[in-house]
Amino acid sequence: MADKKTLILGATPNEGRYANLAANRLVRSGHTIVNVGIKEGVVAGVPIEKPDTIHDDIDTITLYVGPAHQEDLYDYILNTHPKRIIFNPGTENAELRQMANDKGIATEYACTLVLLSVGQY
Repeated sequence: MADKKTLILGATPNEGRYANLAANRLVRSGHTIVNVGIKEGVVAGVPIEKPDTIHDDIDTITLYVGPAHQEDLYDYILNTHPKRIIFNPGTENAELRQMANDKGIATEYACTLVLLSVGQY
């Protein structure tokens, strides 16, 4: 499987959260991750950074931030220009999805954990 460098937006050191589970599963599946969030800590051996640095080599952004908190992140997300954005359950946002599609970024309403478990990531 090819490494799809993934930015986890909403990363958290809380082991009970889906973002944390996804980070660990992505690393175990051979993907490089970038953890971005508001909490401090390390997840799957990678420090959590603030949404300040624009990464230019991201294949996928997997969202774990609800729509009510996404607007402040629109520029960060779109300027990263990933190949795709996965809107995990609870993060669906038609406005951001349209903005991404207009920039040629593929979008999916899906669950990263499910995609990994069925080999469709």
